[in-house]
Amino acid sequence: MPDHQLIILAAIIILLFGLFSKAAERTMITAPMVFVSVGLLLGPLGLSWLHVDMEAEVTQLLAEITLIIILFVDASFIQLHNIKNRLHGLPARLLLIGLPLTMILGAGIAVLLFPQFNMWLLVVLALILSPTDAALGQAVVKSEKVPSNIRDSISAESGLNDGISLPPIFVCLAVISSGLGYVSPEDHWTSFMAMQLTFGPIIGGLIGFLGGKLVELAHQRDWMDTVFQRLMCLSLAILAYTSAESLEGNGFIAAFCAGLFLGVKNPKVRERIQEFGETEGQMLTLFVFVILGLIIIPAFAPYWDYQALIYALLSLTVIRILPVFICLIGTGLSTYSKFFIAWFGPRGIASILYLLIAIEQIGADGHEYVLSIIVLTVLLSIFAHGITAVSMSNKFAKEDKS
Repeated sequence: MPDHQLIILAAIIILLFGLFSKAAERTMITAPMVFVSVGLLLGPLGLSWLHVDMEAEVTQLLAEITLIIILFVDASFIQLHNIKNRLHGLPARLLLIGLPLTMILGAGIAVLLFPQFNMWLLVVLALILSPTDAALGQAVVKSEKVPSNIRDSISAESGLNDGISLPPIFVCLAVISSGLGYVSPEDHWTSFMAMQLTFGPIIGGLIGFLGGKLVELAHQRDWMDTVFQRLMCLSLAILAYTSAESLEGNGFIAAFCAGLFLGVKNPKVRERIQEFGETEGQMLTLFVFVILGLIIIPAFAPYWDYQALIYALLSLTVIRILPVFICLIGTGLSTYSKFFIAWFGPRGIASILYLLIAIEQIGADGHEYVLSIIVLTVLLSIFAHGITAVSMSNKFAKEDKS
């Protein structure tokens, strides 16, 4: 299937689903469910009308651009002067306690279930499945029946945990790529990773700060059209990525830091940049869900077995729920509120994109089984969290009445 046909297919689905998108919000049907299902229907596991190579250039490019924009936009919502307010209370507990515990528990259970595999690969499995994706349960973050502090906490956690997970994922991938299976300060890749994790944040931070200041200056002097203000999201994010990569820094971390240190203080200009980035990110995300159903699931489905299913189910339940309950001790939240926050830690776009990055860096050969668990977990999450979002959100109204 030529690359342009894949783009046409995704565009048609966006058009058709978009016509009923608001009505769909009142049902159990979510956009990710629809886009994945269409991919499955038309791909090798369904009617087998369309065939695309997972390592096709358009697939990798789409994944990279999607992740760059998501990281930049998510980070841009963290205004450093207001970071204490942004990360106080529940979000801080979820990110600083819950997330590390989830990573540790996920890695530990993976080692127990799959002792035959390289430990670093199993740690990558746990790390890739640690970020959450609030988009899989949009009804949760949009529902006024859900208390605002819970909605905000789920949204803040989802927006920030992908950026936090990124550095350790790259470290583990570098260890696997080295072929040694252990960390040694004498290895050339160790210095390479040090440059990646140092130059990336520095270059990205500078581009975000200086670029943002230039945008704000142009706005103040009435030089800049509002359309181009919106386009700065793409410009700064891609510039940070490419500049860091050309100087041996990590481009994805650079994109995140560009958003984090975005030098735009004017709220209207900042909002234009963020709104455009969110819209474009949403469109590209839907493209990725089509690719998931059309290409990625068919490629890894043959490797699934009962052990893979067990880990996928544990990842969505025990590995997520136990750390959240621990980190929420002493908050005064009801048991249902704690369970609600714990359950709505869906695995979605970040996990898919990190999976594609892992395939690009270490290859799929020899790693198919472990990587297939990531795909299975995301697939289960898309439907399990999508189906339960409306009903579980509505239960808060019943709790208030009781």
